[in-house]
Amino acid sequence: MRAVVFDGTRAEVVDDLTVRDPGPGEVGVAVAAAGLCHSDLSVVDGTIPFPVPVVLGHEGAGVVEAVGAGVTHVAPGDHVALSTLANCGTCAECDRGRPTMCRQAIGRPGRPFTRGGRPVYQFASNSAFAEHTVVKAVQAVRIPEGIPLTSAALIGCGVLTGVGAVLNRARVRPGDGVLVIGAGGIGLNVLQGARIAGATRIVAVDANPAKEKTARLFGATHFLTSTRDVRDVLPTGADHAFECVGRVELIREAIDLLDRHGQAILLGVPPATAEASFLVSSLYLDKSVLGCRYGSSRPQHDIPRYTALYRTGHLLLDELVTHTCPVDDFPEACEAARQGRVARAVLTF
Repeated sequence: MRAVVFDGTRAEVVDDLTVRDPGPGEVGVAVAAAGLCHSDLSVVDGTIPFPVPVVLGHEGAGVVEAVGAGVTHVAPGDHVALSTLANCGTCAECDRGRPTMCRQAIGRPGRPFTRGGRPVYQFASNSAFAEHTVVKAVQAVRIPEGIPLTSAALIGCGVLTGVGAVLNRARVRPGDGVLVIGAGGIGLNVLQGARIAGATRIVAVDANPAKEKTARLFGATHFLTSTRDVRDVLPTGADHAFECVGRVELIREAIDLLDRHGQAILLGVPPATAEASFLVSSLYLDKSVLGCRYGSSRPQHDIPRYTALYRTGHLLLDELVTHTCPVDDFPEACEAARQGRVARAVLTF
C-alpha cells in the first residue's frame, strides 16, 4: 500500500508498506483523507524528535475495515475520525477525564507496519498518511456519514487542539477579550473556538496580511500584522492570549499583553530545548501561563460535540480545507504548508 515514510533523511511516498491486522482492542481503518499538519513537518525538520523509519500523518478520517476482539463501539463500514490519544482508559488521569495526561498516550510509538521485512514506526499512534492503519479502539470516533471525510479529517488534530484549548483549557467566557498570535491551522481553530465561546473582542495577529479575510471568517473581530497595536484594541490587555506559532519571543509578548487575571496559553511547538523568559513580577496580578496538550481534549466526548456544531453551522470545517491533493503530491503540499499558502492541505487516498 501507499504511505508517506520518513527515514531520517527524507520523506517520500512509497508503495510497498504493509500493516498487520487489528488485534484485541484495536481497529483497522481505510484512511480516506489526512490533513498535513506542521507537526508532521516538525518531525521531518527535527523539531520533534521521533524514531525512524516512521509513517507520518496524525490527522485523518476514514472507514472502519475490521475490528479486534472486544471492540463494540464501532463496526466495519462506520465512518470515523482518528485521534492521536492512545490512552489506556484505566489510569488515574483517564479516570479523572484527562486522557491527554495518560502516560501510555505519550511517547510510546508502536510498529504495526513493515517495509521490506523491517518494522516501521507509527507516528502519534496514528500514521494517517497511509492507505490503511491500525489504531487503538479509543482512537476511532464514529462520525455521521454526511460529513465529508476531507473535512472530518481535520477534527482529529487542528480542531481538537485549537477549539479544545479555548473551551477546555482556557475556558473562555462570554464577553472575554481574546488575543490569537498566529492565524495558521491551529490559530484559525482558536479563533472559531473563541467565537463559539462568546468572546466579544477577538484579535488575530499574523505577519501575513493575506490571512485577514480567513481570520475574520473564522471569528476575528480585528486583524493586526504586529502585536505592537494590540493595546489599541484591548487597552487593558487580553483575558486570554494564545501563542500558536512556537517562537519564544512571541510567548513573551503573549504574557506581556495580558490583562489582570489574564492567562497565556501555549500551543505553538518551539524546539524541544527552547527556553522562554518573562518578567516574574508581571505574573503577580493573578496572571497565568498555561501549557496545553491536544486541547486538553476528551476525543470520544469532544469529536461528537464538534460534529454537532458543524452540522448546525457553528463550527467551520469545509472552510479549513484550502487545498486537496492525492497523497502522491505530498512534496507539493509540504511546500504550500511551509510557505503559509494554505490553512490546511488535505491528502486523499
